[in-house]
Amino acid sequence: MAGRAADSTVLAGARVVLPTGTVEDGRVTVESTRISDSAPEDARVIGLTGHWVVPGFVDMHNHGGGGASFTSGTVDEVLHGIRTHREHGTTTLVASTVTGEMDFLARRAGILSELVEQGDLAGIHFEGPFISPCRKGAHSEQLLRYPDPAEVRKLVDAGRGAARMVTLATELPGGLDSVRLLADLGVIAAIGHTDATYAQTVEAIDAGATVATHLFNAMPPIAHREPGPITALLEDDRITVELINDGTHLHPAVLELAYRHKGAGRVALITDAMDAAGFGDGLYDLGPLAVEVRDGVARLVEGGSIAGSTLTLDTAFRRAVTIDRIPVEDVVRSISANPARLLGVDDRVGSLEPGKDADLVVLDEEFVLAGVMRKGEWIIEPKTA
Repeated sequence: MAGRAADSTVLAGARVVLPTGTVEDGRVTVESTRISDSAPEDARVIGLTGHWVVPGFVDMHNHGGGGASFTSGTVDEVLHGIRTHREHGTTTLVASTVTGEMDFLARRAGILSELVEQGDLAGIHFEGPFISPCRKGAHSEQLLRYPDPAEVRKLVDAGRGAARMVTLATELPGGLDSVRLLADLGVIAAIGHTDATYAQTVEAIDAGATVATHLFNAMPPIAHREPGPITALLEDDRITVELINDGTHLHPAVLELAYRHKGAGRVALITDAMDAAGFGDGLYDLGPLAVEVRDGVARLVEGGSIAGSTLTLDTAFRRAVTIDRIPVEDVVRSISANPARLLGVDDRVGSLEPGKDADLVVLDEEFVLAGVMRKGEWIIEPKTA
């Protein structure tokens, strides 16, 4: 149930996760669209004993949901996909594209940038076409190209200031120069869909790359004489690693390995969601490629490669706490604070602090989503006794 922004509301009695830790029997005060440090005597009080209140989730890698594609959908369809993820706790969302013709991607960037300007999206992420054919995953090999800095600049410019991240195979010709260009432009250069060696990955980090696109997936595995990109990305504190915690992309032991080596401050939980997230099994298109979703797992019809996920971040949160046994405070950093910092929006979202947007998620004792608020407005209002 959605509701209008309240003038003054106090959420009382829950475990509230703040940047300084968890407060038992805590209180969060919402004044209009923002979090406040005080409340008037006539404020509405909502009792949430037995619940958790955490910051709204921030997804920096998402291709769609609710049956809608961010790469090819109409504006109304994109908005429907955004609403679908909001209903699962993602109050801040970056729209990711997949490999396509350059002119098509530039036109999509123009459309998506309007939704960024309206405040519906937090930015645009270009995943492809500047990736390795050896690690292309669910991207059309025929449309891949080298990361020529001029073409990278063309896509960034097409976003009219909305481009937040570009995933590159940095070992390809032009890769390092493109990383330097992106760093100069204030756009995240992410290493992904790569066949780079350890040494080549170190070069890319030194050139300014700061994110690993869905670590472990679409890159060479670790070998004892060829440590590859994963080792370089795990060991360098300048890199934040994306992890897809859906039980398909990563074994729990691998997720734990990443947390142990990076620390909670350098992990970003993402969905890499495609159209089927929050929608169901069936046949879909991911860019120009056909995808079949069966039992919640998306794979290319031709070849069977995993094609994104059907994950929503409330499920990723619950898995992290209940299956992977990661402390709640660390999960909050990974799913809210860290991506907000990377995207440059941590002055507004990513934590429950006075002055920030009233973006929050209410979870029950078993970490099942019970409520979602965005800018003071209930998207899903929690049921109280």
